[in-house]
Amino acid sequence: MVENVKKILCIEDEREMIDLFKIVLGRRGYRVSGALGGEEGLQRAAEVIPDLILLDLMMPEVDGWEVLQRMRANKDLRDIPVIIVTAKSNEIDRAMALHIAQVSDFISKPFGPQDLIASVDKVIGGEAGSS
Repeated sequence: MVENVKKILCIEDEREMIDLFKIVLGRRGYRVSGALGGEEGLQRAAEVIPDLILLDLMMPEVDGWEVLQRMRANKDLRDIPVIIVTAKSNEIDRAMALHIAQVSDFISKPFGPQDLIASVDKVIGGEAGSS
C-alpha cells in the first residue's frame, strides 16, 4: 500500500507559528515540517520537495518575497503551491502576492484554525490522505 500523505513545509521565523501549523494541520493528516527563516526554508524545500509551502513575508535576512523569487527561478521548486501567511495584511501586499507573484492563497495573521485548514485543503486537494 502506497502512503500518499501530503507534505507541507512552513517557512516562518517564529517557532511558535511552526508548532501551531504542525498541530492544526497534523490533525488533518498532513505531514508538516518547519524551517526557521528564508535561507533554511529554501534548503529544506530543495531536500523535501513539499506538496505545499506556507510562507511568512516578514522574516529577517531572507524575507518571503526573496524566497518566492528564488523558488520561481529554481526548476525543482517553481511549481510548488505557496500560501502566504503573514501579519503584513494590507491590500497592496495581498494584490502583489495573488496577482503578481501568483501564490495560491493569502492568509492574514491572526487567523483561525478553520481558515488555515480551508485554505490548505483548497490548494492541495481536500483530505490529506486522499489521492
